[in-house]
Amino acid sequence: MHYFFLYNLILLFSYSQFINCQEQISINYNSPVISFEKELIDLGSFMQYDDSSSRCEFVFTNTGKEPLIISKAKGSCGCTVPNWPKEPIMPGESSVIKVNYDEKRVGSFNKSITITSNAQNSPKIVKVKGKVTATPKKNEQPIKKQSSLVPRAN
Repeated sequence: MHYFFLYNLILLFSYSQFINCQEQISINYNSPVISFEKELIDLGSFMQYDDSSSRCEFVFTNTGKEPLIISKAKGSCGCTVPNWPKEPIMPGESSVIKVNYDEKRVGSFNKSITITSNAQNSPKIVKVKGKVTATPKKNEQPIKKQSSLVPRAN
């Protein structure tokens, strides 16, 4: 009986220590929230080396109550390069993240951009997809010129 009481006391003490050492998670309901108009942009099919067709913009709004600061935007590979605003986006304001895809690579693509910020919903992932069609090669033969070093027949 004495062991039963001691066992219960140790169990109760251990449980109370477990409850007290849990991390307290606090949610800031005033923190910024990044909301995108579109989270996927389809560039469709475009020709290789057509730089203007390989660019797009993700429009977003800070729907939170504090300024939004984007600390980093990173493409899933080196062929997808994002450019983001470095200044804080005030509550209710909108801005854009510009993305350029390397249009020299031929074929279909589906790339993601990870946006890291001080928003509640950070990190946020947006995607861009499309298809790059190879530019047709011109079937021109090089022009052969008569060399000035070759002797000519009179």
